Amino acid sequence: MIRVANSFKTPIAGIVRRSQRTMSSGFTTESKIKVEDVNINYVRVGSGQKAVLLMPGALGSAKTDFVPQIEGLPKFLPNYTIIGWDPPGYGKSIPPRRKFNVDFFHNDARYAHKLMQSLSFEKYSIAGWSDGGITGLIQAATYPEAVENLIIWGSNSYIHPDEVKIFENIRDVSKWSERMRKPMEEVYGKEEFPKLWSEWIDAMLLIFKEKDGNICKELLKNVSCPTLILHGEKDPMLLAEHIPFLMKNIKGAALHTFPDGKHNIHMKYAEDFNKVVAKFLAKL
Repeated sequence: MIRVANSFKTPIAGIVRRSQRTMSSGFTTESKIKVEDVNINYVRVGSGQKAVLLMPGALGSAKTDFVPQIEGLPKFLPNYTIIGWDPPGYGKSIPPRRKFNVDFFHNDARYAHKLMQSLSFEKYSIAGWSDGGITGLIQAATYPEAVENLIIWGSNSYIHPDEVKIFENIRDVSKWSERMRKPMEEVYGKEEFPKLWSEWIDAMLLIFKEKDGNICKELLKNVSCPTLILHGEKDPMLLAEHIPFLMKNIKGAALHTFPDGKHNIHMKYAEDFNKVVAKFLAKL
């Protein structure tokens, strides 16, 4: 499949780059709310009646993954409230320590939906990156009455055999540059971060082994809301075949590509990315 061989030579920075910027105070608030058995940490900006939930990637949080959106989207979406969350065991939603199993994406979808209900948003949109996009797919399919719009990038519904090699190549964080490790070490600590990251890798490999790589393929047909798929055409973490598969199996899905984009298009091309997202949400 395309770009797999090249992906092994791709700097980690092009794969899992996280933000080292801090959020400006502005009108942003950060709070915790009890959802089932977890005190979920979330960031909130804006006061619009509509809401969009920002869903982070692996081990991600609102702070590490979405500073450009938390700061930039409100000016384009004045009628929206922007919510960024830390999934259970990620970011500041600790305790508990993160637990990985073959159903962790489905568990996150349940918590995320209940979070939005607890915040009094019976209906909401989702913008999900990587793992967050996978969770978003499951959430949209499971709670169609609640999810109004879905935007995903860097996401897939199954694991291809070639992607197993990609996972193994990024397991050892000691090979990452300090610039790449630092944001995650600041969240989890220098000792805990490598352990947690390795456990995430193990969980993905377990899904590949026990479920033949299937994460949520059978649910795609149940995604009924307007869906926008964003794609960096040079993404080294995602085989290109995932995009037509998603387009074929999600009814009416739209596609917008970033020709030189990699896995972190929402950071690298933040202004353009935010405009595309806002245009999609504003016209619906």
